[in-house]
Amino acid sequence: MYKVVDSPYLAPFDSSFKHASMPTAPPQEAPRKGKARERLKEQIDELDELQRKLYAHDHHSLLLIFQAMDAAGKDSTIRAVMSGIDPAGCQVFSFKQPSKEELDHDFLWRTSCRLPERGRIGIFNRSYYEEVLAVRVHPEYLTAQRLPQSDVLETLWQERYESICDHEKHLARNGTVILKFWLNISRKEQRERFLARIDDPNKNWKFSEADVAERKDWKKYMQAYEQAVAATSHPWAPWYVIPADDKPYMRLTVAEIIVQRLRELSLSYPVLDNEVLKRFKKIRKMLKDD
Repeated sequence: MYKVVDSPYLAPFDSSFKHASMPTAPPQEAPRKGKARERLKEQIDELDELQRKLYAHDHHSLLLIFQAMDAAGKDSTIRAVMSGIDPAGCQVFSFKQPSKEELDHDFLWRTSCRLPERGRIGIFNRSYYEEVLAVRVHPEYLTAQRLPQSDVLETLWQERYESICDHEKHLARNGTVILKFWLNISRKEQRERFLARIDDPNKNWKFSEADVAERKDWKKYMQAYEQAVAATSHPWAPWYVIPADDKPYMRLTVAEIIVQRLRELSLSYPVLDNEVLKRFKKIRKMLKDD
């Protein structure tokens, strides 16, 4: 029922995923930066055509979820991979600290309101997975959620994994293709990118002291990511753990997975019936004679 793009970065579906087994750097045989950019351009061109067919076909939507530690390149990857897409067919939402209204609903509410319609590509820059990542590392955030029961935290996380899996399967059954990307940056590379943001005046605006403060909880975050991926990678909503230390390779890999998955949908432009085509001929003649 569900087709999955094969990749060395595909997380297994049997809960056996281990973060330590996944690389943060590209393999030795990976294309050099110039070649990776050329191949990315080819993927973008094909993605543009596939998105047009997705819109015209109007039977599926595509939901792309990006999760990562700070400075891994979520924004730049979304910008690079989607650079050739018609803006009318693509929607990007960034989910940061929840508002008071959002906290008055269940944790899936604010993202459910922003799911893509059929024919469109929806992109979540962070998502409901923050509720089992950042909130798991900082359980004090739960106080603002005023849950009826949250005293047994391990039970809470397991229940949220179940809710996520049920939610994603429901979406998939109703035509939403889900691809989830964890941009897997190393702690060392994150440090170098933070330093670059400090040293380059043009990047100062990107720097946040709060992001650096989160580095002290790196191990906790890796454990939270590992457990979340292991619990929620399924054929209907697979996780891809993409090496993020090299941005050109990361962007190319993400684009290739998206393009391959859309190819497998066998999208096509609608074929009109003979009666409509006959009317078109008459209208064409009228326009020619006008």
